[in-house]
Amino acid sequence: HPVGPPFMVVATQNPIEQAGTYRLPEAQLDRFLMRTSLGHPDHDTSVQLLAEADRRNRADAVSPLITASAVKDMTLLAAGVHTDRAVLSYVTRIAEETRLIEGVVLGVSTRGALALVRTAKTWAASQGRTFVAPDDVKQLAPAVLAHRIVLSPEAEFAGTTVAQVLGRILSDIKPPTERGDALVH
Repeated sequence: HPVGPPFMVVATQNPIEQAGTYRLPEAQLDRFLMRTSLGHPDHDTSVQLLAEADRRNRADAVSPLITASAVKDMTLLAAGVHTDRAVLSYVTRIAEETRLIEGVVLGVSTRGALALVRTAKTWAASQGRTFVAPDDVKQLAPAVLAHRIVLSPEAEFAGTTVAQVLGRILSDIKPPTERGDALVH
């Protein structure tokens, strides 16, 4: 069934109850733009959910906040955000380092680097800017790249985490402080 633009998939994962489920292969995980954790609701929200325990279908309580057409327009707006060549080089260096660092068996692919650039452009537009700043890349890198990195069993056994690896890479690779020579949109 055609879904039309914009097309978006939001998936959930419960890492506690994995009996009967299998991890997605790395190539499929790489197709997800970003990974984030919502955590538990705050106290008041939890109380409200419990007060509505008899409500099984919550879909009727949800109303759209934005139209599909507006999302499509925002996508075009984000696509027009300028990304300096120096920032693109910064993203490339981050991705390359994930493939070279000890303890990593699978680093960030070109698809992951593209996802980081697209996410940074969207973030910049949402902040009212027409350009991507290096700090955008640094701030978004964990959510966009972490699920794309696979550690060796030895590194995991030694207590290394993907967050530590990314943190080290982001602190070692200095963001650009000057513009590059070519303009890239």
